[in-house]
Amino acid sequence: MNHELNAKSFRLARVSPLILTLTILLLVLPAAFLVGAVLGPHLLAAPAFFLIAVYAWVWLRFRPSSLTVDRTGIQVKWPLKRRDIPREGITSARVVDRHELRREIGWGMRVGAGGPWGGFGCLWTTRRGLVQMYITRTDRFVWIERGDARPWLVTPEEPEEFVRALWH
Repeated sequence: MNHELNAKSFRLARVSPLILTLTILLLVLPAAFLVGAVLGPHLLAAPAFFLIAVYAWVWLRFRPSSLTVDRTGIQVKWPLKRRDIPREGITSARVVDRHELRREIGWGMRVGAGGPWGGFGCLWTTRRGLVQMYITRTDRFVWIERGDARPWLVTPEEPEEFVRALWH
């Protein structure tokens, strides 16, 4: 994707209190296993290192570090990968709250990484099938329609500005 001078980059929004609480609880687990390994059975070190590896993988491959909007579309960047969403494939984008989202998708189940820092990957929904999802809070989502392609659900730091940047 060509980066123009008028490109605008957005970080993912800060995590919501619910997701922050879940993240803290999940990040305590490896520490608890390590303390247990020091004070008791050394076998507890294995789940600690496994969780640390999973959390690192989520941070590096599942949680985007930024969403950049320019005249050609959206570039989604992770620490270890990148994906372009061409503007011509985007049919609409709008900010939705949790109630509008529920009406749009029905019930959903996350398929991918979830817990520490948000929900990332796919969301299987009863009304829309699979939705690409990268969320860090539980409200003020951006719903991106992509014609025949799978829709995207993201939570950039400034959702209204993100949508405005996409159409200007």
